[in-house]
Amino acid sequence: MAHIEASHPDGTAADWTIPQDWQRYTPAEHAMWDRLFERQAKLLPGRVAPEFLEGLEVLRMSKPGIPDFEELSDRLMKATGWQVVAVPGLIPDDVFFDHLANRRFVSGNFIRTPEQVDYLQEPDIFHDVFGHVPLLANPVFADYMQAYGQGGQRAAGLGVITNLSRLYWYTVEFGLIRNGGDLNIYGAGIVSSYGETLFALDDPSPNRLGFDLTRLMRTKYRIDDYQQAYFVIDSFEDLLRQTLDTDFGPLYAGLAGLPDIEIETILPDDRVITRGTQAYARNKQVPA
Repeated sequence: MAHIEASHPDGTAADWTIPQDWQRYTPAEHAMWDRLFERQAKLLPGRVAPEFLEGLEVLRMSKPGIPDFEELSDRLMKATGWQVVAVPGLIPDDVFFDHLANRRFVSGNFIRTPEQVDYLQEPDIFHDVFGHVPLLANPVFADYMQAYGQGGQRAAGLGVITNLSRLYWYTVEFGLIRNGGDLNIYGAGIVSSYGETLFALDDPSPNRLGFDLTRLMRTKYRIDDYQQAYFVIDSFEDLLRQTLDTDFGPLYAGLAGLPDIEIETILPDDRVITRGTQAYARNKQVPA
């Protein structure tokens, strides 16, 4: 999720959007997009949810160079009624939720440098557009993202953004999904990362647990390295159904009396798909 505490920056519209200014991208910046795209395009088949690859095709994102948001939004609008808008960086929660609730996906308009090819702290256009946008061409996931934005507006009024942000983190950013007898990735934080695309499915370190809404919303998460836990949904349809069918008011009330769950913890009633060794985190001496 995008969050800051800051005054409204100069040069932005009231909703914090800015022009993408596609013409300003340099050949080197387009080449960086192409380098990242080619690397992920080779790695993802068989690992990513088929709906993601379908979205790449529908939106014609294999076209060389950084996508023009106007052209991309035209295709996305025809598919699911969404559009992509540029913002200067991280934006306040209420603005973020309002965009999602109105089927607008916000994206930074800068791209990482060669020195940041494998890691950068603030999401760039490759993470935002390559990682997130293809699934917005899927009607079910598109509805889930809008429902999340509407839920965020309610959560902000109740002061429970922390709990709801965990839902976004463990689904939209770092979610896994069943595909027959296998697991696939779909979260943008994994899909846009070469290293985590491999780690999330192949490494013995992380726990992989069945999706449980209440449990997930109590669980802490990492922002600085590969995840120590992933939650696995059965389908996008089930994720949307659980989101729409849940009365979040009583859920938040119940969460208020419960402690947070540490990332590496496995509870007795968890549906354990993989009991991780946590060796990756421990070897780096990363606090749980």
